[in-house]
Amino acid sequence: MSDITVSDARARLADVVDAARVQHDPVYLTRRGQRVAAVIDADDLDRLIAAAEDLADLQAARDARDEIDNGQPAIPWEDVKADLGLA
Repeated sequence: MSDITVSDARARLADVVDAARVQHDPVYLTRRGQRVAAVIDADDLDRLIAAAEDLADLQAARDARDEIDNGQPAIPWEDVKADLGLA
C-alpha cells in the first residue's frame, strides 16, 4: 500500500495509518495520479526531523569555518551572547 488515492485513503483511514505505523514505510496519497501527501509513522517523522536539523547544524558549522578560513573575522563571543539575550 505505498500509493493510494486520497478518496480511497479517506474510506480506509485506519488501514492507511496502521500500514504506515507497522511497516515503517510512508503511504503516499495521490490525486489524479500525482503524489500530494504522505502518511508516515510519528516516531519515524520525529527521527527524520532530528536528522535534518543535525545536518543543517553541521552545514552551518562548515559554512562558518569556511568564512573564517576565507579571512572573514569571527564574531566576538560577547556579541553572540548579547544577540541571544544571554548577556
